[in-house]
Amino acid sequence: MPKLPLLPLLAGAALAAAVVANAGADEAPAEGKKVFTRQCVSCHIDAAEGPRRLGPTLFGVVGRKTGSVEGFRYTEANKNAAWVWTPEKLNEYLKNPREVIPGTNMAFAGIRSDNDRANLIEYLKTLK
Repeated sequence: MPKLPLLPLLAGAALAAAVVANAGADEAPAEGKKVFTRQCVSCHIDAAEGPRRLGPTLFGVVGRKTGSVEGFRYTEANKNAAWVWTPEKLNEYLKNPREVIPGTNMAFAGIRSDNDRANLIEYLKTLK
């Protein structure tokens, strides 16, 4: 049996893995919208303007300072958290909101699934 060169095989395998990984990344925001609809929509909207809900809009949340949506009445805990919603901070918060911001009024136990949180964050990143 003839020996095949190893380098082209490895390069082909790496390319195939990258294509598969990228395909999943492309689907993450769509899957995240499903998580949003299932877990968040009863209290939040995902548009810049719209009907007021129990929680503030999540439009533009990634990169926004905590407790800063104009006209929304936040708890002192949320206003005083004084950090920016990064994907890493959102991941931490969405896992257990009351642990990350003790004193928040958010009556939500959190999203236990790492995959659901990651997809939701990818969706939130598109809201700008």
